[in-house]
Amino acid sequence: MEIALLAFVVLVGLTLAFLWYKGRPIPGPHVFRASRFSRGNLWFPTQVAVTPASIVHFTPEFFGAREQSIHLAHVASVLIDRNLFFADVMIESSGGDSPVRCHGHRKADAVEMKRLIEEFQSDYYRTRVAPPPAPRGDVRA
Repeated sequence: MEIALLAFVVLVGLTLAFLWYKGRPIPGPHVFRASRFSRGNLWFPTQVAVTPASIVHFTPEFFGAREQSIHLAHVASVLIDRNLFFADVMIESSGGDSPVRCHGHRKADAVEMKRLIEEFQSDYYRTRVAPPPAPRGDVRA
């Protein structure tokens, strides 16, 4: 009886350690993790990292993980759908690819995510170097 109980406790401990390992935050200063109490995030919560160059949507899976990134220059719009407890975020790209959809973020995190994306986009286009002027038709021989 004691061996079965010990085996059960070890199995539960290994399962919890595995779930913690798969759900740990990805590196970065602006990482937003969905709540485990939201739809589709109980075992492996999805995460969104917003960087000055791109947006990364990371979803751990039992074996491996799924990662989708969009360069900041290709972000067309950010939609926040606020529900009773959580908010869903949809980031559409200008290339027409499938948008990044993530469910179950805190409402404040969703608003901060959108603010950061807009701020980084403004910085990106403000500091972008203008192309050199086109040559004129004047050719001296």
